[in-house]
Amino acid sequence: MAIQHSKEVEQQISNGNARKYFFEKLSSKIFLACALLSVISLLLIVGFVFYKGTNPFVTGDYSFLSFIFGSEWVPSEDKFGIFPMIVASIYATIGALVIGVPVGLFTAIFLAEIAPKRVAKIVSPAIQLLAGIPSVLYGVFGLAIIVPFLQDNLGLARGQSLIAVILVLAIMMLPTVVTVAETAIRAVPKSYHEGSLALGVSEIGTIFKVVVPAAKSGIMAAIVLGLGRALGETMAVILVAGNSLIIPTSLTDSIRPLTTNIALEMGYAAGTHQEMLFATGIVLFSFILILNFVLARITAKGGH
Repeated sequence: MAIQHSKEVEQQISNGNARKYFFEKLSSKIFLACALLSVISLLLIVGFVFYKGTNPFVTGDYSFLSFIFGSEWVPSEDKFGIFPMIVASIYATIGALVIGVPVGLFTAIFLAEIAPKRVAKIVSPAIQLLAGIPSVLYGVFGLAIIVPFLQDNLGLARGQSLIAVILVLAIMMLPTVVTVAETAIRAVPKSYHEGSLALGVSEIGTIFKVVVPAAKSGIMAAIVLGLGRALGETMAVILVAGNSLIIPTSLTDSIRPLTTNIALEMGYAAGTHQEMLFATGIVLFSFILILNFVLARITAKGGH
């Protein structure tokens, strides 16, 4: 009886191990399928955009240099120059960076190092909630509040301008910058902070000379991610940009960024016009790719 009971126990254990190994193999295959699906989806999207966007240049129907450096976008006359849009996108992104990064970084420092826990528990979720607001609502806010304010106080004929785009994008990038930077600052070991204070350094001096440099990698990642949000934004920008195809020479000029150009015309474009919009997407994708490359390099340096 004892021998039979022992065999039954061994059989149960064997069956349990077999089921466990089966579910482990099944789980690994499911995870692999999901990963492959993500990669395949990315390749299909990128491949399709590049196929459509490079076709006019491969066939010789249009010059790539004329496309990049041309200043006129008149599809009815086969003129497809996006240089004013490139300049507008760069200006808007840099402007949002100049305003949004200092505000976001100081907010992250306040929440992670200075604010009482009770205050941080209220402010942090409120800032994170900003990330969940649809982008079109930011545009409506800009159109209803920022644009009239600029129009009345700067004496503009219309408030839709580069400065309006910069302000809206700066607000939109705040949740990303604050959340990622705050996480990076909180990840700095407390021993750094305590050791600096023990050496007689002030609280503010410790934050800016010890804690922030130690969190540099994460903070730079926050900045790059915020830049990506600003560069790729569409709906909010459409409402406050003004849609003027000129190279902006002042903050009060109306602009048309790359994303706005695609969103406004893709619905009715056809033929070469549509392919040129896909080519505009390639330029935008290239900017995002460069940002991701910069982020990867920053993260790699931070790891060392």
